[in-house]
Amino acid sequence: MATIGIVGLGLLGSAVAARLRGGGHDVVGHDVVAEKVRALEALGGQAAPSAEAVARAAEAVCVVLPSLAAVEDVVLGPRGLAVAGRAGQTIIQMSTISPTLTERLAREVGAKGLAFLDCPISGTSGMVARGDGIIFVGGEQRVFDRWRPVLESVLPRAIYVGRPGQAMTLKLVANLLVALNSAAAAEALLMARRAGLDLELVLDVLTRSAATSRMLEVRGPLMARQEFPPQMKLDLFMKDLHLIQGAARDVGAPLPLTDVAERLYAAALNAGHAGEDLAVVITALARLSG
Repeated sequence: MATIGIVGLGLLGSAVAARLRGGGHDVVGHDVVAEKVRALEALGGQAAPSAEAVARAAEAVCVVLPSLAAVEDVVLGPRGLAVAGRAGQTIIQMSTISPTLTERLAREVGAKGLAFLDCPISGTSGMVARGDGIIFVGGEQRVFDRWRPVLESVLPRAIYVGRPGQAMTLKLVANLLVALNSAAAAEALLMARRAGLDLELVLDVLTRSAATSRMLEVRGPLMARQEFPPQMKLDLFMKDLHLIQGAARDVGAPLPLTDVAERLYAAALNAGHAGEDLAVVITALARLSG
C-alpha cells in the first residue's frame, strides 16, 4: 500500500481521504481548516502542517482545492509541491479547474522531473463516499498504469481519456449536464408542487420513467424536502459554470441553455445561498412567480 498525500480536505477531499483509508492506504493530509485535519486523524490519517510537508511524506499527492488560484499556488508556488517534491513523484490534480491551467501545470511539473495526472472526479462528495462516480484521467499512460490501483480504491471506475487537459474538458462537459439536469429537475418538481401533487409520489414515478436523470435521483429529494445540505456548494459550482462557459468559448461551442441556467444559479447565489447545495436553484425558480 502506498502513502498518499492530500492537500485540501473539504467535502470532496475528505471523501477521497476516507476512500483511500478504506482501501488500506496511509494518508497524510493538509488543510487550512483545523477541523478538517482532525477529521482525517480520526480516520487514522496523519496531519501535515503544510503542502510542502505533504510532498515530503507521500509518494503521490492528490490536490483537491476550491479555486484555480489555490491550485496554482499549491502546485507551482515557491513552497509548492513541484518545488518540494522528489523526482519521479506524482501530482494527482483532482480539483475542477480550467483545461488551460491543467495543461500548464502538467508542463511545469514535468519540467521539474515530477509526473502529473489530470484526474477530476465526476460525482458529489456523498456519491464518492459511497464509491459511486467516475475519475477521468489525463496524462501519460504509464503514469496512469502505475497509479490506477490507487485511483480505483477511491472510485472503481478510473477512465483514461488522453493528454492532460482532456480529462478536465470532459469533467466540464459532465458538469454542464449536472447544471442543466438539476435546473430541469427543479422546474419539474416546482410545477408538480404548484399543481398540488404529492412530491414523494412524483419522485417515485419519475425516477422509474423515461424522464429520470441522475440529478433527479440525487437532488430531487433535497428539492422536495426544501433542505439543501451541501454535497456541492453553490458558490463552488458557480466557479465551475464559469469555467464551462469559458472553455466553450475557447472551442466555439454555443451554450444557450447553460447560459440561462447560469442566471438561475446566480440568482440563488445572490439570494444568500452560497454555502448550500446547488439544488437550492429551485428557490430561484420559485421566486420568479412570487
